[in-house]
Amino acid sequence: MIVLGSWSQGDLIAPLLILVLGMALGMGLVCVLLVAHRARQRSDLAAETHRQAGGLVDERLHGFIPVPGTWIAVRSDSPEQVQAALGLLTPQPCSWEEGLAAAHEDKLFVSAPVRGWVVVMGAGLPDPFEDVDRCFRLVLALSRRVGRMQIFSVNRGLHHHAWALVSHGSILRAYAWAGSTLWNQGRMTRAERDLQMHCFSYTDDAQSDLITASDVAAANSEKLHLLAGRWSLDPAGVDARKLRQAQGVAGNLPELNVF
Repeated sequence: MIVLGSWSQGDLIAPLLILVLGMALGMGLVCVLLVAHRARQRSDLAAETHRQAGGLVDERLHGFIPVPGTWIAVRSDSPEQVQAALGLLTPQPCSWEEGLAAAHEDKLFVSAPVRGWVVVMGAGLPDPFEDVDRCFRLVLALSRRVGRMQIFSVNRGLHHHAWALVSHGSILRAYAWAGSTLWNQGRMTRAERDLQMHCFSYTDDAQSDLITASDVAAANSEKLHLLAGRWSLDPAGVDARKLRQAQGVAGNLPELNVF
């Protein structure tokens, strides 16, 4: 009692302030830990959702150059056959990764077989949105030499999209849209129907409704890679681990291209 009685009011203020400050710091630390835990849970949930949805993970095309907007898939186990059909000049063996880099230049890249398909990419392929007739001639001429093949093209910025399924010089199914329908041939395939892709006819009144047409075009563009995966092969979904040792070929098309 004598000791407590000897404490003045000023002597009690400092310990009380320290106690209050300590409690505030402790509560703040608890809040920070809770926020960090919640953020970690959300991150883990997002990663799991991405994985379950079939999203690309680290081992799938990690660090690869984006796949060009136009590519061809040929049903073949022989890149040499496809190379000869294209008439490539100065062909050079290269990896898939190197081939994608070359495809963004003036060369064509012919991949090694992947699940029975050979992929062709490069700036030398005709752009169906700029010259649909040249694209038509290419798929007919090439399919006569290689058999079954497909071509896909997409411009995500403008939502332009095109695809064609061809066999031995016959167009089984083709569609191209670039603000209006450029090409619509053959019946819709089951894959197109399952993916709920909408294809305008040449005189479809819906094309006059720009909002409707834009929404449909955007949806088709987003589903194009899914269609490629159903028909043959989606290059963006190829497991990079299977391609590290695979050698393709990069080369130039002849100046007087028959296509």
